Amino acid sequence: MQLDQYETLSVERDGALDKLWLNRPEALNAITTQMVTELRHYFDHLYENDRTRVVLLGGRGSAFCAGLDIKSASDPSVPRPFGAGMGFQGYLAEVYIKMRRCPQPIISLIQGPACGGGFAFALASDVRIAADTAKMNAAFIKLGLSACDMGTSYFLPRLVGTSIASELMLTGKFIHADRCLRTNLVSEVVPEDALLETGKRYAEEMLLASPMGLRLTKEGLNVAIDAPGLEAAIAVENRNQVLCSRTKDAQEGMRAFIEKRPPVYQGR
Repeated sequence: MQLDQYETLSVERDGALDKLWLNRPEALNAITTQMVTELRHYFDHLYENDRTRVVLLGGRGSAFCAGLDIKSASDPSVPRPFGAGMGFQGYLAEVYIKMRRCPQPIISLIQGPACGGGFAFALASDVRIAADTAKMNAAFIKLGLSACDMGTSYFLPRLVGTSIASELMLTGKFIHADRCLRTNLVSEVVPEDALLETGKRYAEEMLLASPMGLRLTKEGLNVAIDAPGLEAAIAVENRNQVLCSRTKDAQEGMRAFIEKRPPVYQGR
């Protein structure tokens, strides 16, 4: 599969920045088996991709992602994959693992509803920016299911704390843009027509870092969140810093600082 063959996604490449769009606006970008297949392919290809350094993730149309396409999921003619030995459940759940595993920071641009698995796409991202129209919920519990799904029980309490996570997951209620900002679920709330430009500004700031420094910072943060203690976190920090310090980019960064000029990184 090639990126230009996607039918439910579109990828726009702008130098070191990828803009990845969920592209089913007529269905509020609801998740289908084909979308999952394409997302798995996209995030897998990032792992050994040294050209793409930051990803903006957004949804075409009026919604970020309304969650699982229930009609499609109920269609017996649609093939059911057997991801991780758990059927479609495992097949989709692995997307969120791939999002965390890929070394590129992911910035989600959220407008309108982000529900269920779509909410989890936002949670699995590194940075979330919301339009003032954004509203998110752990919709699974509204369908007679557990709200502990697609990494939500892992991501949400780490972002907003146990009490608010419990409230949202046990009720399935929506959290709107203003409260998302108050609870640190998102970094910023902007008018919907400013969402893309705001995301690009965040990406441009990240791209000022050296390629290895950016990747190892995402990796180090992920490890530190789950580290059993300070010493374990510092051990990873020490390893990453030694790796970075031996690069030509680190030498260039220090020279540029002394010479009071922007560094010119070569990815070496």
